[in-house]
This record gives sequence, structure tokens and C-alpha cells, in this order.
Amino acid sequence: MSVDLSQFIPSFLEESFEGLELMESSLLNLEQGDDETINSIFRAAHSIKGGAGTFGFEHVTEFTHLVETLLDEMRDGRREITQNDVELLLKSVDCMRLLIEAIRDEQECDRTEIDETAKLLTIALNQTASVDVDNNETGSGTTNQQVTQNTLWDITFIPEHHLVQTGNDPLLLFNALADLGPITVEANCKDLPPITDIDPTELYISWHLTLDSAASEEDIREVFEWVEDECQLIISQPVKDQQDSQQPEEIVIDKQGGDFTSVSSASDSSEQVLASAVADNASSTLESTTTTKSQKQPSKTKADVGSIRVGVDKVDSLINLVGELVITQSMLSELGNDFDLSKIERLTSGLEQLLQNTKELQESVMRIRMLPISFAFNRFPRLVHDLSNKMNKEIELVLKGEQTELDKTVMEQIGDPLTHLVRNAVDHGIETAEQRLASGKPAKGVITLDAYHQGGSIVIEISDDGSGINRQAVFDKAVEKGVVDKNTVLNDNQVFDLIFEPGFSTAKEISDISGRGVGMDVVKKNIQSLGGRIQVESEPGKGSTFKVNLPLTLAILDGQLVRVGSETYIIPLITIVESLQAKPEHINRVSGDMLLYRLREDNVPIIPVCKLFNIDAEHQRVEDALLVVVESDGQKVGLMVDDLLAQQQVVIKSLQDNYQQVEGISGATILGDGSVAMILDIPGMITMAMNNASQSQQKYGDIAKNLEGVMS
Repeated sequence: MSVDLSQFIPSFLEESFEGLELMESSLLNLEQGDDETINSIFRAAHSIKGGAGTFGFEHVTEFTHLVETLLDEMRDGRREITQNDVELLLKSVDCMRLLIEAIRDEQECDRTEIDETAKLLTIALNQTASVDVDNNETGSGTTNQQVTQNTLWDITFIPEHHLVQTGNDPLLLFNALADLGPITVEANCKDLPPITDIDPTELYISWHLTLDSAASEEDIREVFEWVEDECQLIISQPVKDQQDSQQPEEIVIDKQGGDFTSVSSASDSSEQVLASAVADNASSTLESTTTTKSQKQPSKTKADVGSIRVGVDKVDSLINLVGELVITQSMLSELGNDFDLSKIERLTSGLEQLLQNTKELQESVMRIRMLPISFAFNRFPRLVHDLSNKMNKEIELVLKGEQTELDKTVMEQIGDPLTHLVRNAVDHGIETAEQRLASGKPAKGVITLDAYHQGGSIVIEISDDGSGINRQAVFDKAVEKGVVDKNTVLNDNQVFDLIFEPGFSTAKEISDISGRGVGMDVVKKNIQSLGGRIQVESEPGKGSTFKVNLPLTLAILDGQLVRVGSETYIIPLITIVESLQAKPEHINRVSGDMLLYRLREDNVPIIPVCKLFNIDAEHQRVEDALLVVVESDGQKVGLMVDDLLAQQQVVIKSLQDNYQQVEGISGATILGDGSVAMILDIPGMITMAMNNASQSQQKYGDIAKNLEGVMS
């Protein structure tokens, strides 16, 4: 029976991506003499290399070995940490990510960039080697002398029997150890059971190894760190002359072929056969799994698509709540036996407890989907670093509120809009060092990403201390493109909203960063598709802030239930400004049969929901109905309804997945009585109402023209 190693690949991929993030963030903060940081980067690379070797991903192993060697020279002091090397290592991290993503997606990746980076790494390593040779020839190379002073290390490796079941192969560990220097391996077979009792998935052999190397004990332990919890590892030096009473088989690693070569044997022949069979089983299992993984497991390696890490505290809370629910259910079941009116009070109390337990359980389950927004923020230090170098700007990125939690689905979809906003801040927001110094600012600009909770939503702010938005330039460009009339009077918020118009850009030069007039309109659409909104604040000479307001989750909605005729609709609570009884003196009729309601300083268009969805309503006149004033993208409208019902949380069901997309409706839910209620799409309803009004105006205009023709 062979062990299916492919079941462990998703864990390897997840840990590898985490290691790459650690490497990238550490490299961006790496300074000369920072031993702790360089060691953490080396350990991350070493773990990725070890895991890749375990699963037979040779491309990852070979490339990461070059990266690991360069890092090893840095941490040993044989190589100074330069900005060029840091940039090369950052590029190497990108290549490692490409290789691992190719494994996740089960497809080949473009190796052009990978091969080019591998050549650069080889050149950098050869330069170090030539320096060491020169120093050695002149007699001044103390570093090289230190490297050549090898030590004999005595290593005892006693793996747990189930080691190969977790995807680890001692052969690969010994090959990695052989990278540090020549090794001799002795296999101890004394614990082998009778051949009839051998389980081919178990490992019964332990090993004694001798390593001749200049490596430190820490270097040796790092080779075994992948299995450190599944073995006994004893490392000492110098080596003592000891002969095992069992006279175990002595094996030497042949690095040319990567195999074990027997050099002497005094063990019983049957033990040799068994030892070889067990070792071969581990290797053949690895080979058969890696060569057939794409056929056997086409979907398991899709990595983090369907997985999420959950804190133990959240799981414990969920278990406790389930326990409370079981107790409540048991109590109610007991009440059901020989029920009479004297138990009404206890039944009511039990139902209230059931309601409370259910609500807490729902909230606890939703918290499982919540992740710190640092998962989205972590990509931006590298992005700002690369863009600032490319544009010759000095920029510091400040991250705040990184532990603010957000639903995983929302987080995955907000990544691209945030990326564009950050790129926009680097390109349009922050000035060059010369411009900043000329205006009395520090040469280094600051971009700040902040996240915090506000009510039932999350707010993400992207701000910069740059030049701000040129209000007049935006307005002039909008007039030029025909977006607004030159005589139109707009406030600052309305002018700044113009930058989200399709094709709008004030950039004088087109670059690969921005200026093509695409992106900001997509940003707004993507945010709106998540049920959020975006606001812009800017002050000339001091900077700009883009404020993104998003729901915490897309699965549950806080809603206001309203009745129109016999139908029940749900209005997202986050969009509601206020609800009121319409007063006749505040109602005005304008062209196109459009009604406006004077609400303090605003003229609010009235949308009769019954006419929009072609249903019969109880109240046909605005004076008799209720108005629910809602807001979307700074536009207020009054929804004309018959009655206000309860406020409650509802579980959102997609219409598009279960039926088809309906204009003005964002989804549906099932109410407590089993009936279905539609969730209103406020931006969609406003668009529908505006289109209807425009068509009405055109119709009335055509009638007027016809009348003028008849009259003349």
C-alpha cells in the first residue's frame, strides 16, 4: 500500500505562499547587519525548498537552492547586503511565486523571467566565489579560510514510524544534508519486525550519519526542521569511534546520481532486503505520486480557493454555542411530552433562549469567515517600493488597522480596486522629491492605508500628503469631454466624483502606471457591486483621501422590510437616510411627470415602487403614502411605499445563480413565514427611474413638437 502524498500538497502550497509573503516583507525592511531578519528570510526559503523536494517539485527546488545559497552568504558575512542584491532577491521571490502558482493551477508557467533571474543569481554567486579565490591566493581571505575549516559532525536520526505517511522521505533529507558536505550514512535495522508483520507504510529504520562540513549546528538542524516534530535528532561533534553491535549497513550519498550506494555490509541478508524494500517504498511512493498527481487529483491542488484558517478561539466559541443549542433543544423536547397550558411560560422562555442561541450561532459562524485586512494590505509595501523606484520618488507606506476583520469574500474582491487606488496615489498624488522640497514639504511622501469599523460596515481609507486634486483641471476636462456643461455649478464632492467617469483622466502623459482613462470607473463599479460606496476628499497642496465604505459581509444584510400592495421588499439599512409621512405642501411636479419632495435644503426625486415594478399599491397618491429616503453615490431619492414593517437581518440569496438578473433587484431572501422577499438594488432603481423620466421627457417633447406643427 502506497501513501498518497498529494493530499498534503494544499498545506504545502498554503505554507509556501505564507513563506513568500514573509520573505518579501522582510526583504523590504532588510538592513545591513540585521542578522535576525536575514535568518528569517533564509528559513522561509529553506522550508519552501524542503517542502518542494519532498513532493518532487524539482523546478522549485533548483531555483530556491540558488536563492538559499545567496542568502547563506549574506548571513555568514561572506557577502554584504546591497540594494542590488535585495532587488534581485525580490525578483527571485516573484519567480518562486510563479513556480508555486503553476503547481497550484496544474499548468506550465512562462520560464523566461525565471531563467533570466536564475542566470543573475548564478552570476552573483560566481562573483562571490571569485572574490574568495582571490582572497585565498593573496593570503588575506579570512572568510574563505573559515569556510574551508571543516568539522566532523555526528548525527543520529530516529524518525517516528509514520514519517513517510506525512510525505517525508529520508532520502531527500540526506540529499539536502549532502549539500553541506560529504556524508556517510549507516542504516540501523535492529527494530525491523518479522517480514510477515511489516506494514509498508511504516518506517522501522533509524540512521547514524557523519558529516564533514564547515556548516554550523543550526545549519544542520534546518535541514531537518521539516520533520523536527516527527523524529529524534541528536547532533554532536567530534565524532567518536563507535561500532554498533548490529554492524549496520554503511551507506554513502552519491551526489552525482542522488542515490544511496552501499560500501559495506555485515547485516543479515534478509534484513538488508527488508531495509531496501522499506526505503524503496518511500521513494517509489514519492515518484508515483508526483508523476500521476495531475491525473489523480485534478482539483485538490487548487490551493486556497476553498480553504480558510480559523483561530482556535473562534472554533471553541462555536463548539460552546452548539452545546448551548443542544441543551435548549433537549429542554424543549422535554416540554413536548404531555404538554399542557401550565408549561406555556417555560415554553416561551425556551423559545426565547432558542432564538438567542440561534442568533449567537449565526454571528459565530459569520466570524469564522472574517479575516484581518492585513491579508489584503500585505501586497502594497512591495507595490509601493517598485513603483517609487520606477518613478524616482521617495515614498513611505504606513499601514493602520491591519487587524480589522472583513469577510473573506469581500476581501478577495476588494484587492484590485485598492491596488488601483494605491497606484493612483503614487502616480498622481505624491510629487517628486524636488517638487516637494520646493513647496516646503519633506522629500519623502507618505501614503497611508487605514481600516476601521463604523457601524455595520468597514471603512478603508487611502490617503496621501501629495499635491491634492486640481479641482479646476478636473472640471475643465469634464467640460472638454462633454460630461458636464461649462455653466453647471458643482460643489467639491460633485467635481471630485467626475474622476470616476469612464475614460476620464487628467494625466498629461500616458504611462504603464496610469493616464489611459481606464480604471477609476471600474474601481467604482467593483465597489458598488459589493454594496459599498467611495468618497473623495482633497485639499490643494495637502493631499487626498479616498474613503471606501463596504459591508462587513456579503452573506447577511441588515434590512428594513417595507410593504407595497401585497408584496414585501427589503431595503438595505445602510442606504436609508430617514423615513417620513409625505406632506402635500412639499411635493412638486416637474417635466416628464417627475415628482420632487422638498426635504430641508434638498429636492428629492420620488420613485413610486409600485409603478417601477408594475404592481398594485394600496396608496396611489404620494400624500397618502410613506417615503423612505435612501442615498446612493450622493444621490437621494424617496421610495414611495405603503407601510414600514420590521427591521431584521436577512440571508442573501442570489437571483442570478438561482433564476436570472432582475433590474432593480439585488437578491432575495426567505422570511420567517416562508415567503420570499426581494432585496431592492438602490443604485439600480435610481438608474431605472432616471431612464423612465428621460423617456417621458422625450415623449412629451415629441408631443409638444407635433402640437407646434399642427398649430402652425
